[in-house]
Amino acid sequence: MTSNAVQIHYPPFQLNKSRFDQSTFSGRLRHFLDVIDPRTLLTPNSELEKAVKLLEDYKNGNLPSGVTDEQLWKAQKIKQAIIHPDTGEKIFMPFRMSGFVPFGSFIVVGLLLPNPSMKQIIFWQWLNQSHNACVNYANRNATKPTPIKRFILGYTGAVTTAVSIAVGLSTLIKRANRFSTTTRMLIQRFVPFPAVATASTCNVLLMRNSELYEGIEVVDKENKVVGTSKVAAKKALGETALTRMFLPAPIFIIPPIVMSILEKRKFLIRNPKLHLPINAVVCTLAFGFALPVAIALFPQYSKIPKSKLEPEIQEATQEEILYYNKGL
Repeated sequence: MTSNAVQIHYPPFQLNKSRFDQSTFSGRLRHFLDVIDPRTLLTPNSELEKAVKLLEDYKNGNLPSGVTDEQLWKAQKIKQAIIHPDTGEKIFMPFRMSGFVPFGSFIVVGLLLPNPSMKQIIFWQWLNQSHNACVNYANRNATKPTPIKRFILGYTGAVTTAVSIAVGLSTLIKRANRFSTTTRMLIQRFVPFPAVATASTCNVLLMRNSELYEGIEVVDKENKVVGTSKVAAKKALGETALTRMFLPAPIFIIPPIVMSILEKRKFLIRNPKLHLPINAVVCTLAFGFALPVAIALFPQYSKIPKSKLEPEIQEATQEEILYYNKGL
């Protein structure tokens, strides 16, 4: 019974493929739950090196006897969580997708502090977009180089957008005399959502806009590069922007609703010191739920019909479907 269960859980290994069906949302969700598994942050260099070597041996047909599909899938999970698929280099730990929730949760808590001052609003919006900018850059499609000038332009634009929207909405709410103090404080809690959603979308568009000018590589089913496409780059960037637009919704809507309900409970009224830790737990759970759902909206390695690509790419291959790395 046990061996059958393992065989179902670990299908025959396929290099650079997912063990879950990427044509379905549930399959992509299970795949990205693997990708963002925070346990991979604790992987020592020795284990990473073993995983990379095992995959190289598989690729070159030199796989030692006795290696199981389970071992190969786990090795690929470790490599994909730590190594960038295009550059082949390690991603700095706080900017990996597996580190997004552990390193970003305290920022979410800061953004959702009750009744924040203007300085707090500016600080937390700046910190959030700084983290987002680094994550976007670290997980971009890197088949073409990104000039540092474009990184600075994207970063400045995202921070300016986030701070401007958050400060503008907060000022508007505070001046709205028709609302009671309690109502204003409740509305204030939802200010981070439009600010972060708009700025996060601008962030990824500005941080990765060089892809629109340079294009990204498209490959065939054998992973051979067919050409560089601006059409594929536009599609990849649009899909990533949509995930960034959706991602803040559960994070910045669920916690304020939950906390407004809990604040009416006697145990929290009697123990106000519990407010911050409970708020932190609620925010972290919402963040952990929202991230895999958002990035599972589209496959990381997306398909595109050859007929929709540039004429020179259509002439370069007989394949009808090509693929590209959307980035995360």
